[in-house]
Amino acid sequence: MTIKERLESAIGERRLLDHPFYRSWRAGTLPVAALRTYAAEYGALIDSIDRGWETVGEFEHAAEERRHAELWNRFAGEFAAAIAEPQVPEVAAMLVAAHRLFAEPETAWGALYAFEAQQPATAAEKLAGLVAHYGVAADSPGTEYFRVHAADYHEADQIIESLEGVAGDGAAVAACAEMAGALWDALSGIHDRHC
Repeated sequence: MTIKERLESAIGERRLLDHPFYRSWRAGTLPVAALRTYAAEYGALIDSIDRGWETVGEFEHAAEERRHAELWNRFAGEFAAAIAEPQVPEVAAMLVAAHRLFAEPETAWGALYAFEAQQPATAAEKLAGLVAHYGVAADSPGTEYFRVHAADYHEADQIIESLEGVAGDGAAVAACAEMAGALWDALSGIHDRHC
């Protein structure tokens, strides 16, 4: 089994697009209050992605992620929110897991993959939902984060390339599984609070 197959298997049934939170977003049935909480609290993860890239020595990617956190704040502004410390316990737990996994290169690669590999598809779906159901213009500053990421597959590809042939990649696969679960649980926490 290739490293990509192993990482994809680690994500397994916790594909974010299958989560009720995103299904509700796509259908336009997710309450605006849930979007507001998501924008503020999940934004804390977006604000920390640069740490994972720095840990693996990808400083240009880290700088790019800091710019992306600014774009996320624009999205949050569409819903009168800003990136904040999580109050939803599952989101706080996700952030703790991310910080721990982003601290070592072996686990940072896997945790980054769990996030980056899913981001293009989720970004495209979120953008479509915002425009179709939540009155956000497709070209507004609040959608730029999602427009940038909707076709951004190069980061997941780079992670695979960096892990191919690396001995001890089991830590990356385990970290991918853990981060995928933490991402899923964070969405569950927000969804359960508002739905």
